Amino acid sequence: MNIVYKTAGKIALSAIACTLFLQTQAQDKRIVQANAYYASGDYYTAAQLYEQFLKPGPKEKSKADFPLNAKRNSQGSGMGKGVTKNDIIYKQAESFRLANYFPQAAERYKTVAEQEPSKYNDAWYWYAVCQRSLGKYDDAEESVNRFLSNVTANDPLKAAAENELQTLKYIKAQLVRPDTVMYTLNKTTLANETGKGVFAAVHLGGNQFLITSTETDTAATAGVNPYHSRVFAATLENNEFKVGESVSLPTSEVAINQGAASVSADGNRIYFTQWKNSNSRKSSAIYLVTKQAEGWSAPVALTSVNADGYSSKQPYVSTDGKYLFFSSDRPGGAGGFDIWYAPLQADGTTGEAVNTGAVINTAADEQAPFYHSYSSILVFSSNGKQGMGGFDLYTSKGWETAWKPAENMGHPVNSIRDDVYYHTNDKTSVLKNAVFSSDRGSECCLETYTVSKAPKKKIITGLVIDKKDNQPVSGVTVLVNAGGKQLKATTDASGRYTVEVDTDVTGNVTVSKHRYSEKQTDLTIVNTDEKDWSTDKFTNKDIVLERKIILTPETVVTVYFDFDKHNIKDDAAFKLDSLYDILVKNPGAIVQISGYTDGLGTVEYNKVLSDKRAKACADYLIAKGLDTARINFESFGECCPLEMEVINGRDNADGRAKNRRGLINISYPPKEEE
Repeated sequence: MNIVYKTAGKIALSAIACTLFLQTQAQDKRIVQANAYYASGDYYTAAQLYEQFLKPGPKEKSKADFPLNAKRNSQGSGMGKGVTKNDIIYKQAESFRLANYFPQAAERYKTVAEQEPSKYNDAWYWYAVCQRSLGKYDDAEESVNRFLSNVTANDPLKAAAENELQTLKYIKAQLVRPDTVMYTLNKTTLANETGKGVFAAVHLGGNQFLITSTETDTAATAGVNPYHSRVFAATLENNEFKVGESVSLPTSEVAINQGAASVSADGNRIYFTQWKNSNSRKSSAIYLVTKQAEGWSAPVALTSVNADGYSSKQPYVSTDGKYLFFSSDRPGGAGGFDIWYAPLQADGTTGEAVNTGAVINTAADEQAPFYHSYSSILVFSSNGKQGMGGFDLYTSKGWETAWKPAENMGHPVNSIRDDVYYHTNDKTSVLKNAVFSSDRGSECCLETYTVSKAPKKKIITGLVIDKKDNQPVSGVTVLVNAGGKQLKATTDASGRYTVEVDTDVTGNVTVSKHRYSEKQTDLTIVNTDEKDWSTDKFTNKDIVLERKIILTPETVVTVYFDFDKHNIKDDAAFKLDSLYDILVKNPGAIVQISGYTDGLGTVEYNKVLSDKRAKACADYLIAKGLDTARINFESFGECCPLEMEVINGRDNADGRAKNRRGLINISYPPKEEE
């Protein structure tokens, strides 16, 4: 599979193995071949060749029989000068580990560590890594401490072992997180039990994907691994991949591998990785093919992202078609593989590559970038940050070289194995309808998983207070309008209201209570609390209510009417009720009611309408029991506007509304002189 293993894993041989296996004199051809495959990065084939030597067939046993702990050179044993059986077992353990066959690697590390602990102290560390990868965390911790108890200060694995203890601690904390219940994670299966593993899935739309998988070349070539990765079309239904024909991306070499593809938004270009084992190293480069009438064009190497002598891989085209993200160990990075990006030209080629910077990249390896344009979040894999082991998936919000600190996506997205190749087409959340690759459910190879996380609850809360004394107001009716929905709440004894929304926290709030003026205001979030695993709490700014005017005998009362209406509205009724209470307490008082209109309509019509408005106020008071002798009313039509109704040639609707009024004056007859 097309991944690079973690930094500690790059220490492929201890000092012992490096020296002992340089000598090939008198070595069995299987060991010579195994060493060659190991050097080229084909670890699984190397492991099998070591196994053939260690466990020969019946006809070969007499030639290869030797004691388990032989330390002297045995001429004719086939191991080579100075090589022991434990040396070969250790090298086989390394091969299995680097191929991600952890059960087999663990068994062999344990064998040599117990047989020769002083010589193979490193095996205790690697045994711990395998134990952790198999979910045996307490045993792994014990093995790490056993390694550290005998390690020298300058041992290159000492820092890695100390970090492994932190990894084990992190894993245990992740496994007890309560929010894992919000995730839905499923392993995809393959239709018709084809047996092909699939990884690096890229969503094309609907249920259509491009995936990377393994196929067997029809023409076997001696000395060439017949299994190669290729790009396939696939459909995903009910977590089952139906793999179609391979996408015919031209290649000139049978032994070349192709995969980790990305498609331009218009579907006319595919960017993909080609890699092979050569010169004792795995080298990869990024290519572009363009759709033509007869198929795909010949691959074009992207010279600005590929660097001679280095590897570039795992391209991702941003949804806006402006940038190509990729992973490379080219010079200018933080070390190992880094995340880079390059601007895309009109012809699909790339401009100068730029490193995303130290916030994203480490001295270890970062790979498989995916950029979620809708939320401005970069998702990538790394083995150089605090994680659960192997490659973990991380997110960082930002763009170009300005990024926020990367955050581990956590369990269950991440596992104790390698998690990589993240992708989603969802426009609302990076954690919805996503696919990614992981080897958590297998002995060795990457497989595809789907994941979605249920959104956290969104709670809007706030306080309603009295303007006069800043005290909380209880029993206030609160209507929150957000996302096209109206949510109702009532303030409690502390003046606080709470509503749950399922949309963005935008909209407005209307609050009302008897004897207070109704108030509407936009939602203005002054504090966001996201600490709770299930709920995000958004605190709205305090809403200040003003008490309605308490009438006194000296008060002039104004009530307002809707356009072309004369009915008494609720706020007018409240004022007239208060006025009536005063008139009852002051039996000598009388009222003068004047009716007015705005400037629209004819003079005659407005005179009638203003008369109806004045009379409506009088009738309301009479209906409550006020003596008609204490009421005088008069209509004035459009006379005497309080506000200008036209400003700079434009209609002033608010001004007109204030002119549609009834004016009520309270007065007292003069007292007779005694």
